Amino acid sequence: MIKSTLRHKFRIAVIGGAVADQEALAAAYRIGQLIAEKGGILICGGLGGVMEAASRGAKEKGGLTVGILPGASHKEANPYIDLPLATALGHTRNSLVALNADVIIAVDGRYGTLSEIALGKIYGKPVIGWHTWEIPGVEIAQTPEEAVELAWSKLK
Repeated sequence: MIKSTLRHKFRIAVIGGAVADQEALAAAYRIGQLIAEKGGILICGGLGGVMEAASRGAKEKGGLTVGILPGASHKEANPYIDLPLATALGHTRNSLVALNADVIIAVDGRYGTLSEIALGKIYGKPVIGWHTWEIPGVEIAQTPEEAVELAWSKLK
């Protein structure tokens, strides 16, 4: 049974590509660490790339990670996901990632990330971006630390 105190923790989605360069992976890893250090729950798509790097950072700092997976098996989750949620929805699962976050941090990414940004805005979620799509409604951060601080400022 999940403790009821988890209901009151902030849920931060980290979104980004399954394929990313080393700079983006390092930023995602640091963002994951910072989310865990602040006591947040990390939500992501549960696969590789940015999602895995952020999850690894959070896990190494004792954080809780949730992966909302595109496939029908919870076994496809990266090894740093505590709670893998299989959806069998493919890219449609991006809606669930955005919907279940209090705030979203976009790291790099392509069209899947763009769809999550758009869905986040549709659901009224604050979106912070690091080296991602520069579009209206996305606050741009220059560093992973700034991204997490901006995200946290939206939660107070």
